[in-house]
Amino acid sequence: MEWIKNAFAHTGNVISTIGAADVIDILIVAYLIYKAIWFVRKTNSYNLARGILLLLAVLGLAEIFELNMLSFLLRKAMELGLIALVILFQPELRRVLERMGSGFSKGKGTVGTEMETSIAQTVLACKDMSSSRTGALIIFERKVSLNDIMSTGTIINADVTAELIKNVFFNKAPLHDGALIIRDSRLAAAGCVLPLTHSTNLSKDLGMRHRAGIGLSEQSDAVVVIVSEETGAISVAVEGMLKRHMTPATLEKVLRGELIMDENETAKRGLMYNLRKLFKVKKNEE
Repeated sequence: MEWIKNAFAHTGNVISTIGAADVIDILIVAYLIYKAIWFVRKTNSYNLARGILLLLAVLGLAEIFELNMLSFLLRKAMELGLIALVILFQPELRRVLERMGSGFSKGKGTVGTEMETSIAQTVLACKDMSSSRTGALIIFERKVSLNDIMSTGTIINADVTAELIKNVFFNKAPLHDGALIIRDSRLAAAGCVLPLTHSTNLSKDLGMRHRAGIGLSEQSDAVVVIVSEETGAISVAVEGMLKRHMTPATLEKVLRGELIMDENETAKRGLMYNLRKLFKVKKNEE
């Protein structure tokens, strides 16, 4: 029993020496480890992570048993491996940094009647396309720039109208297979190519449009509206989550909630909201 008392006494002594700086240090390290695990899950890099852990274990054993040559080679391999990882995951790391930077921007939408008009016209177009079972993929850009995505399509720069949206997605139109991007309440580009999601937890009845919409919402803060060509169902993808089988009224409510914010709501949002948004982990809806 004496060793238990000594253990508690030692633990008490250690805790008594912990200051505010130590707590902050621990929280930052814990957050970085948490984000590293999240990044591995997000990019499906389980095998790569296992390989790195195995190398670290072998390096530790080599240090313990004083295998100097093996230790030297493994240390050099790890140094070069870190550079290789940065190059290999450059697109993913860039998107993570963009999301972190956008997490401290104020609010989640814009203020004004222009966005209200864009939402109303989009809802009207989606209602008609749902009835006619016309497939559509409409993206509302927010804080994270979609310039790379826009470069894959055709620049339009026009007012958002229901008729123009329906013309873009008419099944014989040249741009109907791609995505349409709305930036600052303007129809910016159409026929854009989106990245597909790597999630394996999605329903098997989801087609390429849904997977592309979810993929973009995972990599940016955009709001993606999808109309199914097979069923006419309307869906919205936000932060990797897909809300399906929406009515036009529900679609309008969701878009207004995500894209419009009045001045009173802006005043209520502060540092704590931005911190919660930054630390939030986005999960795919099955």
